[in-house]
Amino acid sequence: MNKVILAGRLVRDPELRYTQTGKAVVSFSLAVNRRFSRSADQQQTADFIPIVVWDKLAEVCSKHLFKGSQVLIKGRIQIRSYDAQDGSKRYVTEVIAQELEFMGSKPTALENKPLSPQAKNFGQEVHPDEEIPF
Repeated sequence: MNKVILAGRLVRDPELRYTQTGKAVVSFSLAVNRRFSRSADQQQTADFIPIVVWDKLAEVCSKHLFKGSQVLIKGRIQIRSYDAQDGSKRYVTEVIAQELEFMGSKPTALENKPLSPQAKNFGQEVHPDEEIPF
């Protein structure tokens, strides 16, 4: 079984591209905290994991995510290879996201990037008359 679940923050804004056949694909890196301990001190560091998202979910990511967004990603690990210009074979390990959940607080406007109307409504409070399903 090849299943990955990651929670972290985007290191950069998602980069949206389209294939020659018109499929949307977005890529970004996710910073995921990793804890380890030396003696009594506990230090924290992060792994920077490349994420690739396809189709409709890719378009959603490009519209609603930005550097610093906190997300939960469910997907699979993919290892692919290609031939570099110098003739050597290169290997790339990345996570192909199949599901994505927004986490954290409502996004705030960035200096150079105004929020879309959908992003402004992200995380609005539930009306008191509505039931929460958990």
